[in-house]
Amino acid sequence: MREGCRARGGGRMECSWKTVLLLVCASLGVQYTAIRTLRDSLSGPCRGAYRCRSRHHGDSRWAALCDDSWMPFEFPQKHILLFATTRSGSSFTGQLLNHHPGVFYVFEPLYHVQQAFTNSSSWLRRLDRRTLLGAHRDLLLNLYTCDLHFMENYIRPETQDHITSSLFRRSSSHALCSPPVCLEGADTAAFEPPDETWCPKKCGPLNLTLASMSCLSRGHVAIKTVRIPEVGDLRMLTEDPRLDLKIIHLVRDPRAILTSRIMAFSDQFRAWKIWNATGRQPRYVDLSQITSTCNDMAASVETSLQRPAWLQGRYLLVRYEDLAHNPEAKATEIYRFVGLEMEDRVRMWIVKNTNSNVSTSSEWNYKFSTTRDSKVTAESWRLRLSFDIVRTVQSLCNDTLALLGYRQVHSAAELRNLSHSLVEHRIFQPVT
Repeated sequence: MREGCRARGGGRMECSWKTVLLLVCASLGVQYTAIRTLRDSLSGPCRGAYRCRSRHHGDSRWAALCDDSWMPFEFPQKHILLFATTRSGSSFTGQLLNHHPGVFYVFEPLYHVQQAFTNSSSWLRRLDRRTLLGAHRDLLLNLYTCDLHFMENYIRPETQDHITSSLFRRSSSHALCSPPVCLEGADTAAFEPPDETWCPKKCGPLNLTLASMSCLSRGHVAIKTVRIPEVGDLRMLTEDPRLDLKIIHLVRDPRAILTSRIMAFSDQFRAWKIWNATGRQPRYVDLSQITSTCNDMAASVETSLQRPAWLQGRYLLVRYEDLAHNPEAKATEIYRFVGLEMEDRVRMWIVKNTNSNVSTSSEWNYKFSTTRDSKVTAESWRLRLSFDIVRTVQSLCNDTLALLGYRQVHSAAELRNLSHSLVEHRIFQPVT
């Protein structure tokens, strides 16, 4: 057969270029049909909920799934990435987005990629962090297009019938703890999103199909991550025609970041903790635990200052200290950048969660709590970190501190004097 395939020696098959082209086209057609079928099953008039209705016939709560409010958003969605580093205030900042009713918010989905590789064979565990970037970007792209089933490639234990109890910090997402994903949240969600203990108890396992429905019904999809090193790693996403991506780059004083990490992750930062308590630097202290953070922050800011075309209109630098000291004004600026209107429920949440004294015995673990006296929290590191460590960090991160507008201190007395601000007045405009 001249245009077909024929056997060669050794069992090899050789095909003409026309046959190969036809096979590729057929494969693309099958994939397109599968994607179209999935999207139609979620976007048709209540098609995404038909299985639930049939199982709960006569239950008025499930009838609510056919309400028009759960239909796909009629305009192209906008996409938001809260791009930060560990212990930089990203959980608090993410909640500013999470509390808007038009936002579908996902907390740290890249955690599952990291865990999947960490729990794999030994050679996979040795992969450099940048080797994971391809997997990270693929997952972000699929989540932004509301294909939450794609997470099943990484969630462990494996999902059953698209249902899981293992999504990392599901309770941090209002959308995943309220209708149509969780009907038990119907009475509460209109006023205050479920807290961290309420959601898993009342909602049960997460149905990823219903989560995709919820995602499709909202105008903005927002994701928080601390697992992308530099903003340059996001270029492919900003240039993807399927996305309208806005990047909020959250930074914080490296000295404050280190202090928070020592408190929150005492095992990983044990050497730093000993140094802080005794005043003697252990020989095995890992300085890269802060230098890599400084280098990544500086590289991202320097990229933005070059104003590349792929970042224009898509990048906003936010210092956590500015947000902590003037939360409503800074939140309004963030909302304006991503195309959201400030709502009263968000203002109420800001007031409630930036003027609180939370003890470590509170219901939600202090390590991950977003309820703080924000002004005190932003400065508290100055009373906790030894001057010796501060001086070392200033030497290691000198360029980063200067670039972001953080003043250095030259004595222990200056460090403890909270009436003297270490944050220079800076105005950071979106990249245009």
